[in-house]
Amino acid sequence: QVQLVESGGGSVQAGGSLRLSCAASGSIFTPNSMGWYRQAPGRQRELVAAITWSGITWYVDSVKGRFTISRDNAKNTVYLQMNNLKPEDTAVYYCNKRFASASDSWGQGTQVTVSS
Repeated sequence: QVQLVESGGGSVQAGGSLRLSCAASGSIFTPNSMGWYRQAPGRQRELVAAITWSGITWYVDSVKGRFTISRDNAKNTVYLQMNNLKPEDTAVYYCNKRFASASDSWGQGTQVTVSS
């Protein structure tokens, strides 16, 4: 059974930081590339960061230089360090394999709210 549990969200002011964590079941974590996605109200879910099994990373332009994705393969956990947060980063954040589709299993996500 696929299990994804996101945590670490919260409410911060612009310029603040948060660190998200995602505990994933082994069947989805190994040996896949993993990603962090976000969905803002009225918008489609988008991939914002991804990391391969070996640690190669990718970021969407809007978060480059501010977000850092990492993973601990021994713990089946992926992280997203978010610095210099902006109001436009407000969304529900999810983790999943990099090329997950809407028909894949998803966790409940974690809410990030950034106030100006």
